Amino acid sequence: MIKNIKKSILFVSLTFFFSWLIAISYYISGGRLGTTPQATAVLLAYMFVPMMMAIIVQKFIYKEPVKDLGISWRLNRWFLVAWLLPAGMAFATLGVSLLFPGVEYSSEMAGLFERLGSIFTPEQMEQLKRQFEASPVHPIWIALFQGLIAGITINAVAGFGEELGWRGLLQKELHYLGFWKSSAIIGIIWGIWHAPIIIQGYNYPQHPLAGVFMMTIFTLLLSPIFSYVRLKAKSVIAAAIIHGSLNATAGLAIMVIKGGDDLTTGITGLAGFIVLAIVNLAIFAYDRFLAKEPVITGRGHMSKPAY
Repeated sequence: MIKNIKKSILFVSLTFFFSWLIAISYYISGGRLGTTPQATAVLLAYMFVPMMMAIIVQKFIYKEPVKDLGISWRLNRWFLVAWLLPAGMAFATLGVSLLFPGVEYSSEMAGLFERLGSIFTPEQMEQLKRQFEASPVHPIWIALFQGLIAGITINAVAGFGEELGWRGLLQKELHYLGFWKSSAIIGIIWGIWHAPIIIQGYNYPQHPLAGVFMMTIFTLLLSPIFSYVRLKAKSVIAAAIIHGSLNATAGLAIMVIKGGDDLTTGITGLAGFIVLAIVNLAIFAYDRFLAKEPVITGRGHMSKPAY
């Protein structure tokens, strides 16, 4: 157990140091997060730090095989769950958002255009509107198709940059704490890790300071879902897929609503938190009453770590 703690602390310390160094250096040099190629490169570099630190700690410091972090391509139905569940959560979040006061359905995507107006130039916005108007089907279905494709390809690769660290090394080292406790600790660390980019307006452009707290709640609720998929699939690749699919389809939750803000609507807002809480309850019920191979016992400990 002492080894697990030391290894976890080393990984987290290195990950935070180099990730935050990237974000802070970019900000001090005058860079700002947005849609520019430079900002995209910074965010990608940020996402791949956990993977790099996991490899360094696992292979070069502790002299252990990287494959022990759960890299497996043996497909099973949980890979499909990893791919499709985020889109389902996005549509569920859309439905919950419509229950909030001041939030209404907008097939013209008025709310989405309002949000994008702070990111894109007027010329880009006009071009985007023309593209949407010329589309033979509603853009939300095109976005769903594109999101599902991206979720298992380019976004999954980016997701792997984080997941080899969080659900690969860290979940493996903290498994002795039990499923829920280890998931909570990883979720909190994961959320705080985002702080330098959240403060710069990422995900919560209207409330960057409150966004740090909101992001931590979001990752706290999301962590057990990712952890469970990783355990059931017996592969960190599945965790990368659900991460990539979530990032690629999250926008579906706000495409056809108007009203609310970044704290209330969307998968990273209060509406999303409600959906994630329900999914966590479903995981608990499924594993306890329906799963043929449960990975969580009634006491909250992992019965079959499967590493």
